[in-house]
Amino acid sequence: MKFWPLIKVLPVRTHFRFVRLSRLFASLSVIAIIGSLFLTLYPFKPPCGGLACGIDFQGGTVMDISTAPQAADPVKIHAALRGLNLNETVQTAGAPGAAILRFEAPKGADISATVSHVEAALNQAFGKVKFASTDVVGPTVSGELLGKGLLGLGLAILAMLLYIWFRFELQFGLGAVAALFHDVFLTFGLIAIMGRFGKMEFDLKSVAAILTIIGYSMNDTVVVFDRFRENLRKYKRMPLGEVIDMSINEMLTRTIITSMTAVLALLALAFFGGPTLYSLSVIMLFGIAIGTYSSIYIAAPVILLWGVKRGGEDEVAEPLTPINVR
Repeated sequence: MKFWPLIKVLPVRTHFRFVRLSRLFASLSVIAIIGSLFLTLYPFKPPCGGLACGIDFQGGTVMDISTAPQAADPVKIHAALRGLNLNETVQTAGAPGAAILRFEAPKGADISATVSHVEAALNQAFGKVKFASTDVVGPTVSGELLGKGLLGLGLAILAMLLYIWFRFELQFGLGAVAALFHDVFLTFGLIAIMGRFGKMEFDLKSVAAILTIIGYSMNDTVVVFDRFRENLRKYKRMPLGEVIDMSINEMLTRTIITSMTAVLALLALAFFGGPTLYSLSVIMLFGIAIGTYSSIYIAAPVILLWGVKRGGEDEVAEPLTPINVR
């Protein structure tokens, strides 16, 4: 511990006035949520709306191919498959000659025969092509996966509300759930934006990442709420806004250090994990940032507006006034 001052970067205790900026950031969050919902739903194209649906939810076939030592030229691949009417998409995978081919078989066509035709066409165009994996998902299965994925997200948020309500008070639970909805909506907006540039799809990995974000955000919120409840007992006469600021400042350095450990691991996954793990890692990186933000500027302001019981009375602080954190 005696060497800690030599390497210390973050202060042990901060004195930021978070509550004073609550209205500004709450307004920005509302605008961001509206924009995210618009991008997620428009244009409405079943089954995923404005999101670029992956094979898990849309159905189709994904082939992991390698044309090495030749480059996997998407133009050449499209030309080789032109006569098969597949509506295919090609994504290079980073490694020399590696690519991911996605396509939908024509209606009524035999999927196995279509896959064989694709393999033959690619072998004819590139010589010898290696097919590392081939995944096929039918439309019925994809619809079930989409429904169960969305149901899982809804049940996770409901379970978090009940947990916070049981552990703290109802207004704490409402603040936590408001923060979760904020994080989920903005994450869908990120997926929609990156999907429009062909960089990300909405699939089961995205659902897994969002569920992880829900857990991470809730953990961060619970830590702040726990300190908040502790300070409410210590400082019964302090205005509620000041108690909120004090609690957040006391936990801020810990939150940043904890978040950085996850960020370093996710950055490694994003850069070296390849296309399979890229969307998962990027969504989780985004989730860590907005999870910390929502704990401060979404969950806490809900409690400030609602008020809490102290000494048997409801106390609502005079919000959004300049304060001095001790």
